[in-house]
Amino acid sequence: MKPHIVIISPALADANNGNWQTARRWAGFLRAQARVTIGRTWDGTACDAMIALHARRSADSIARFAASGAGLAVVLTGTDLYRDIRVDTAAQRSLDLAHRLVVLQSAGLAELAPLHRAKTAVIYQSARRLRPGRPRRRSFDLLLVAHLRAEKDPLTAARALARLEDPTLRLVHVGDTGSGPDTAARDPVGAAFVRAATADARIELRGALPHAATRQAIRRARVLLLPSRMEGGANVLIEALMCGVPVIASRIGGSIGLLGAHYPGLFPVGDDAALADLIRRARDEPGFLDDLRAHGARHAPLFDPARERDAVRALGHNLLLLGARAGSPITTEQPRR
Repeated sequence: MKPHIVIISPALADANNGNWQTARRWAGFLRAQARVTIGRTWDGTACDAMIALHARRSADSIARFAASGAGLAVVLTGTDLYRDIRVDTAAQRSLDLAHRLVVLQSAGLAELAPLHRAKTAVIYQSARRLRPGRPRRRSFDLLLVAHLRAEKDPLTAARALARLEDPTLRLVHVGDTGSGPDTAARDPVGAAFVRAATADARIELRGALPHAATRQAIRRARVLLLPSRMEGGANVLIEALMCGVPVIASRIGGSIGLLGAHYPGLFPVGDDAALADLIRRARDEPGFLDDLRAHGARHAPLFDPARERDAVRALGHNLLLLGARAGSPITTEQPRR
């Protein structure tokens, strides 16, 4: 019988966000060597290893599972790395309890103390390559893919658009606005962005879309905007690069760790004037767009699905061996390529 690995993710399919996409993809990789279940919390069901996304939000499951002695890995998200592990005792304890830590881009290592860095692996997320789509001819479409909240800083994108009077520019948003009348988790950032869209007809709200439809929107965009204040390693950035779409992103660790510090499409966090200048260059200078694509293409091999698959399977194998050494009655299978 195959061993059992549980993946704990605060977000499941109904959220359709980056954490869920990571959990879903990793479960698919691991099913070659184990039985895999995904849940928001651990219900105490016997299992041989756990991979938990989010040190703070999954802290209770992490603490309870750690008592079993079985292999435990914690995958650090953007809010973990760039906020919670600095101030939240539950998140800090998760780092101590984990046998293995995972960051999703290389710059994340710099946020960890040496003791924690020594047990940390960098696993780059991946996306299937798609051919670039045919952009809309009558407009220059900037795509913003995010469930709207403060960490994603969508209002910087709206302010940058307002600086540019060109009627051919469009800011297309895909994701939950968090501002519906029946939404318990209403977010003031989402409400403010909806007001900006009401005031500027160039902002189009498409709402939350299935993952496949979102990828189609990405491949038809002229540019993907990622103005976030914190990211662990954005899936959407990787998906854009893997279909040849240029990215303009805020200069944060999570994006530098994927694009490199010298990527020419980075701007200071919250600086709408600098973002407007980059949008203007993207619109007016074909050579600038070519430069962004070329930089992205150089980094694309990091995001190959086979590379991520092998890294995740190696992680699962190591966790199962840790459990075996601790005395758990499990059988292990080598990762299959």
